[in-house]
Amino acid sequence: MNAIGRTNGMPRRHFVALSGALGAGALVAGAEGGASAATGPVSVPGDPSCCPCPADPPPPGAGQGPCPPAHLQPLCGRPTDNDPLWQDVQYCTRGIVPPSGLKPNCLKTTSNYVVLHGKPETQHNYLLVPSCRITGIECPFLVTSGVANYWHEAWENARSGGDVPVQYPNIGLGINSVSARQLNQLHIHMAGVRESTQRRLQDLEASGRVAPQPSQWGDPQYQAAVTGTQGSGDRTYRVLRLNGLTQNLFALLDRYVVRRFGLDMAGQTLIVVPKVTSAGFTGVFYVLNSDASLHDGTVTCDRLLVYS
Repeated sequence: MNAIGRTNGMPRRHFVALSGALGAGALVAGAEGGASAATGPVSVPGDPSCCPCPADPPPPGAGQGPCPPAHLQPLCGRPTDNDPLWQDVQYCTRGIVPPSGLKPNCLKTTSNYVVLHGKPETQHNYLLVPSCRITGIECPFLVTSGVANYWHEAWENARSGGDVPVQYPNIGLGINSVSARQLNQLHIHMAGVRESTQRRLQDLEASGRVAPQPSQWGDPQYQAAVTGTQGSGDRTYRVLRLNGLTQNLFALLDRYVVRRFGLDMAGQTLIVVPKVTSAGFTGVFYVLNSDASLHDGTVTCDRLLVYS
């Protein structure tokens, strides 16, 4: 599903300046079924390009979250853009039929996001896509305090008992870098991960190779090789352990990895793997990040996620 895509070409200094102006305090902090709580298009009031930006994010499920302000449209996309995935979102949220005439299957539609099938369509390959116009990981609005917690929502849908559960023994959530994606509307992949990936992460944690705090995420001792899907080989990831997904993962990545090492947010990939033992889900999440600056690093989440 994922291929080399186009980039907005934003210099990192512009990202830093804009994200700081939007809310410096926030910085502390392959693919496209299941039952659905809400299906088909629904109406979302207001233009999704110019939502208000409160100081604190609403709790999950507390109504429509804010969207990037109009002045960020050159960096985060415009409502008039013709990206196919954004057109699918507009059909689900506003009933606007895509120019192709192909109507997506809206598995779940809320004021903050929609859930769609990934490609290939399997019972462990879905996408959570914001109802806001957000191109992807490079959008500086994502690191502010007002943004909706899309990672938490993805997990709540993908988990066992969720509205669109990923039917696979181990679950992974992921987002690609700009260069590793084909569609330029933010989407979090909800898919499977191999049992060997789960075991490897638990072994790393047991040997003290997983960062216990976000501030340590980029430390060399917490960089480790993880074998991905069949034939993809080992790649190096920075591995962090979190007790819950209440924090803004984009902001943590920006502060403790991107800014710390002078990297580009557009070049990052981010993967979340819930820790599962024989007793079930433990409440812990492994958060993995990689990019081309690491030896044997990767810019795509597709090496770890199982879609087909």
